[in-house]
Amino acid sequence: MRHVISILLQNEAGALARVASLFSTRGYNIETLSVAPTEDPQVSRLTLVSIGSDQVIQQITQQLFKLIDVVNIADMTLGDHIERELLLLKLHVAAESGKQVRDLARQQDARILDDALENYTLELTGSSNQLDEFIDRVGSHAEILAVVRSGPLSVARGRQVLKASG
Repeated sequence: MRHVISILLQNEAGALARVASLFSTRGYNIETLSVAPTEDPQVSRLTLVSIGSDQVIQQITQQLFKLIDVVNIADMTLGDHIERELLLLKLHVAAESGKQVRDLARQQDARILDDALENYTLELTGSSNQLDEFIDRVGSHAEILAVVRSGPLSVARGRQVLKASG
């Protein structure tokens, strides 16, 4: 099963490496990884996606809590949450396909960052599935030059907030 795990950790050198090492030493792949400071500059939020059974992810989570750098953890997929991913897509668009690509971008609320046909660049935010579908659709009208994705970011719905104080 796919799990989106949100980890608050101390913003210190080596903290990310220790988290990644915990996964690799147990033979589990991190599918996506995103790290950035929170509103507290001493704490970063690491959001990762991994594939594993609920039991395996629970064991990894218990091991993560033992790391000195880890402040708090939540498996976002266990509760109601909002997930979004950022896509930057660079295309080579033939002149006769320009209208179709612009129409697809408009339909999906994608931002056009560069409209030169030889390096047409789009920005789109959505679920991973929405981005996959968009890439497939636009790829039938243009040559895909580069795909840059953030990986999913997630926040719990409602009042629930993952905080450093628990």
